[in-house]
This record gives sequence, structure tokens and C-alpha cells, in this order.
Amino acid sequence: MSPTVPENHVFLTRPLPERVMHEARASLPVTLTSHPTKDVPPNRQELIEGCRGASGLIVMLTDQIDDEVLDAAGPQLQVIANVAVGFDNIDVEAASRRGIVVTNTPGVLDEATADLAFTLLLTTVRRLVEADRFVRSGKPWNWGPQSFVGLDVSAGATLGIVGLGRTGMAVARRAHAFGMSIVATGSRATSSEAVEIGVAASDLEHLLEISDVVSLHCPLTPDNRHMIGQAQLAAMKQGSYLINTARGPLVDEEALADALDSGHLAGAGLDVHEHEPQINARLREMEQVVLLPHIGSAGSATRDAMGSLAVRNVTEVLSGRDALTPVDLPRAKG
Repeated sequence: MSPTVPENHVFLTRPLPERVMHEARASLPVTLTSHPTKDVPPNRQELIEGCRGASGLIVMLTDQIDDEVLDAAGPQLQVIANVAVGFDNIDVEAASRRGIVVTNTPGVLDEATADLAFTLLLTTVRRLVEADRFVRSGKPWNWGPQSFVGLDVSAGATLGIVGLGRTGMAVARRAHAFGMSIVATGSRATSSEAVEIGVAASDLEHLLEISDVVSLHCPLTPDNRHMIGQAQLAAMKQGSYLINTARGPLVDEEALADALDSGHLAGAGLDVHEHEPQINARLREMEQVVLLPHIGSAGSATRDAMGSLAVRNVTEVLSGRDALTPVDLPRAKG
């Protein structure tokens, strides 16, 4: 970062869509600075330097905000706006100790992420990527009754949704329209909306046993890292599928590769990855695995809405008002 960065500024770690950038420049009460390289996250030193003297930060899920970064920013830092729903990239306890408001972008990406999740589900269980690769290979072929046979989701297949929050409910609505049976974990599994579309509440153990497809829609916390590990994968139904559009570390990817390699699972669809952006080498070589580059929210209107909400959160806090979508930070002890 340039040494001429103003002391009182909002640091943006990556440029947002142009409409949002215009909104930010017009509405923020202080100067907007940003990392200059489009679509490439700042390295650690660039992140630290960019945060120095900032009164607000607008960050992405790829930016790790911890004590070191917060110390570098300085005591004038008032707000951190994460352009994502999840906030596992931010040390919320460290922010809380300093009285810093942390915000996220709930509610504006549910439908886009659900669209992607259900698209990934269909693509995986109907083996579309495998079939596409085969056709593109130029090999001679004829239609055959056993060629690329996959799962009929509308023929009584059961979808297990782990974490029936806003996005999980949106996925459930799509699954209901396709005639799938639905089981789900989470307190919303007994809500009136869930009951209306036929969702059955379940614990994780039973869900894994009966589901033809398991789809993850829960946030990443210290307590649920590798919540889908060797034991859980072994408990899944023979020939079932795993879909993950939530957070990569929810799944032990080596255990997943073992379950796929053994034939216990028929396939997996992953939009997120345990060591993102690195992809598990074993999974990358498996034809029955569909791999995407974390594009669940990548609709143009959705990305505009996410960026705009982050900007408005910073504007509100720096103007002395309450944040629109604050994260519920743990209170500092003592």
C-alpha cells in the first residue's frame, strides 16, 4: 500500500461491482481506499498495511482478520463489514474486546445460493459433468440403457438438509417442487413453513442413514469443523451423494475421498473446499465428483446486493447509527 493512504479512511480489500463502488464513494463519510489488484486478495502484508489508520474495513471471506490485523489498524477502527453471510474469517472475540462492530450480509444471497446448491445437486446425481466430458472426448458412442445412469430425484429420493436456515429452507422449497422427500436438522425444521412443504425434523445420525442426498447448509464454527468425517460418511446410505455449498472445513475431504474411492458414496458436489483455494488432489481426479470455485452467490444482482449492504453497514456505523445487520459478538469478559 502507498504511504500516502489517509489516516481516516475505509479500506476495501477488493473492488466491488462498479455500481456498488459508485455508491460507496458517494455515501461513505470518509475516503475509500482499496487493494489495487482486481479479483486477487491482498497478501498478508498488503492487508496489514491497507488497514492502518482505517475507521472501517470492507472485507471478503478470503481475508483473515485477527489480532495482528486489528492491532495494525489501530484504535480508531469502528466497523468491519464482511461481504458474506459467514464470518469465520474474522476473530469476532478480538473485535468485541476492542468494541468494533462486525457485520455480515444475511438475507440477500439465499436464493442465489439455493439455486446453485440445487443445480449442483442435479448436476452431480445425474452425472452431467461426466457425460459432458465423455461427449467432448470425441469417443464414438451410441445411446445405451445403462449409460450414465444416475439418481431420479423425483422418484421418491430423500434429501437431507443439514442446517435448515434461510438458504436451507430455500433449497427445501426447490426440492419440494421436484417431489423429493425432505428431512432436516435445525430448529427451523419444525417451523410452519417447513411443515407446510413436508419437511421432517431429524437429528444428524438419522438424517445420514436415510438420505439419498445430504446437503450442507450450516455455518462453520470451531465446534463443527469436520462434522462430516469418517464415521458420518460411513453412516450415510450406500450409494448416496454429498453436496456442500456451505463451508469447506465442515467436511474431512480425505475421509470423503476414501468413501468415494471405496464406492460407499456414489458421488459428491462441492462448491467449497477444506483448504480453499487448494483442491484435494484425490477428489480432483474423480469423475463422480463435481468441483466448483465457490460461486454460490455469484449472480450479478446478488453480488451487487451483498456489496451494497456491506457499504451501508459501514456508512451507518461511521455516521453514529446502528449497523443494519450486525453479527452478535460475544461480550468481552472482565
